[in-house]
Amino acid sequence: MSGSHILVINAGSSSIKTALFDGNLAEVLRIEATGIGGTGALKIAATAHATNLPDNATALAAIFDALQQQGIAITALRAVAHRVVHGGTTLTAPCRITPQVRQAIADCVPLAPLHNPHHLAAIDAVETLAPDLPQCASFDTAFHATTPDIARRYALPDRPDLTGLQRYGFHGTSYAALVRVLPQQSGALPKRLLACHLGNGASLCAILDGQSVATTMGYSPLSGLTMGTRVGEIDAGAVLRLVRQLGLEKTETLLNHHSGLLGLSDLSSDMRSLENSNNPKARFAIDHFCYWAGRQAGSMIAAMGGLDAVAFTGGIGENSSHIRNAILDKLSWMGNFPSYTIAAQEEIQIAREASNVLTTDQKGQNDA
Repeated sequence: MSGSHILVINAGSSSIKTALFDGNLAEVLRIEATGIGGTGALKIAATAHATNLPDNATALAAIFDALQQQGIAITALRAVAHRVVHGGTTLTAPCRITPQVRQAIADCVPLAPLHNPHHLAAIDAVETLAPDLPQCASFDTAFHATTPDIARRYALPDRPDLTGLQRYGFHGTSYAALVRVLPQQSGALPKRLLACHLGNGASLCAILDGQSVATTMGYSPLSGLTMGTRVGEIDAGAVLRLVRQLGLEKTETLLNHHSGLLGLSDLSSDMRSLENSNNPKARFAIDHFCYWAGRQAGSMIAAMGGLDAVAFTGGIGENSSHIRNAILDKLSWMGNFPSYTIAAQEEIQIAREASNVLTTDQKGQNDA
């Protein structure tokens, strides 16, 4: 394996996805570990094998072993690039992971307790295996660093103990990829673009002149649209009541893992299953998803001062014409506008960003 390859790692709580890209940024191999926490599966290319994956460390080790069996030595790669959900207010661009950057990612753990610890575990695992191998990070929050203060700030007092309580926004890597790829379909990037990343996690983004000016997710990935298992929009007073009634831990579990499409339907968090069901609760859950996507789209359009195009991406956005058409129907009051469907390209976007970081670093070293 040549030193031109970049391995992208997307480490989550129940799955770890990896994709290997060659020097031309073409994907050459994909390995995924799913069902972490029990009897899971390791999928190499299109072949899945059941295996015991009690924790993330075991899953990472299984992925690295599978790479080795494919003739891919970690130490021979050009770099490993990580998707990191939260970069806070300081990590607002893709970067090389240094001890200082790793600490900054760790400092963001309170902002993303369900995500950043798993990213750190993957970073540390690679560091142990290949301490001299460059590692880079791309941050879901970074794309939204252009959001103006008036859209970012909650109406809270300016006090030191409230520092960090603001809207960050997420799915930034997906939106960055969309901005890069869409002109290949549209001919030019629309000035006022409503971008819809619809999947198990779902959000909208108002993209004005290629930059984020508003998005539906806020302080955490919990807010905004109805999602697979996340509640989306909910009044803070209702959350306070739940905390008093259920306690903090049970409230967090309810809002993050037992709400959204799953909570409304009492059947599934998977939109495909709901669309194939005749159960009235399934239909209501789908209608709820589309209603709030259309309703919150109005606020994104207002943030841009109008609408020139809509683009859908993500698992639901790409694959469900019913959902796309239902949302577009709710925007028919805007008149005629084009809509596009863009395949999610988060992994290649992360690989591209890592390559750019390494090239820039090398150029700086050469200039020095």
